[in-house]
Amino acid sequence: MTRIKRGYVAKRRRNRTLALTKSFRGSQSTLFRTASQRATKALEYSHRDQGRRKRDLRRLWIVRLNAAMAHEGYRYSLAIHRLRKMGIALDRRSLAQMGVCDPEAFSALLSFTLQTPSLLVES
Repeated sequence: MTRIKRGYVAKRRRNRTLALTKSFRGSQSTLFRTASQRATKALEYSHRDQGRRKRDLRRLWIVRLNAAMAHEGYRYSLAIHRLRKMGIALDRRSLAQMGVCDPEAFSALLSFTLQTPSLLVES
């Protein structure tokens, strides 16, 4: 049987895999078989951690909002409910950023939209 040369196709495939693992340590970035396994695993971790990152950031925004609203004397859950009910379309990320960077505007927003007795924290 005659030998078939694969040409540039196999080399291109290997180089693509090695480019993915360029910054990995040791043989994980130089040997094709090891690099292929590490690249597959890295892509799996990347896909999994995208959801985790979103979850963690949302948790962080909620903690920041809760602290900022408690500082103003409001309860987080009822304040979010009231904001949504009034049609204010700011998400938790924007509200948390406002609470951290511009507390005066955040306080004004809360006092403007949340003037109901049920929202105040009982001391």
